[in-house]
Amino acid sequence: MSTYHVTEHFVSINGEARRAGELSCFIRLAGCNLHCNYCDTRWSCDPEAPSELLTEEELYQWVKETGVRNVTLTGGEPLLAEGVDRLLKRLGSDPELRIEIETNGSIPLESFLSIPGAISFTMDLKCPGSGMAEHNRMENLSLLRSVDTVKYVVSDRGDLDWLRKMNESYGLEKKCAVYISPVFGRIDPKEIVAYLQEYRMNDVRMQLQLHKHIWDPNKKGV
Repeated sequence: MSTYHVTEHFVSINGEARRAGELSCFIRLAGCNLHCNYCDTRWSCDPEAPSELLTEEELYQWVKETGVRNVTLTGGEPLLAEGVDRLLKRLGSDPELRIEIETNGSIPLESFLSIPGAISFTMDLKCPGSGMAEHNRMENLSLLRSVDTVKYVVSDRGDLDWLRKMNESYGLEKKCAVYISPVFGRIDPKEIVAYLQEYRMNDVRMQLQLHKHIWDPNKKGV
């Protein structure tokens, strides 16, 4: 049995992606290999961040006790955690649970695709404005399925131009869900809407981070 450095675990609504607005059990693991300049969970990116050591069985039992079906595994970068495949197998073994993995796009996904269960990926494709675009693992794009999501976090019009080219080059809108989220406080969401109108981007969804509009944007555990 493995143990995981869990910086926080709580129940709240999903703030973004496909299950936005639905309740979810959030499990945030310590450690990240990227340093996006807009990161809002930088405190959890250090592998030595204050955390609680929990096993996959303890986390599974906590999820079941909540009575909530959605599980969001996040970070940091959760796929960096040693033995994370065991945690996914434990959660995925329960047919009542739906597991979403929020990943930064720099970790190979192939080895995780065969894990049974209702497991999906919400994968960031890092725009130039993040300062981390060179870390995108583009081969992941060919692995994405209809249950998965590509998420772009955009800072400016340059990021919008870049993501439009990525969508066209890799046919992402035909493969999976595609979401655009503004960097909070950096770009006016109206500019994104206008861009979608300008280029008739019919199969792309703009999304605000709901939790930052309901609670203080810096509040943890929501």
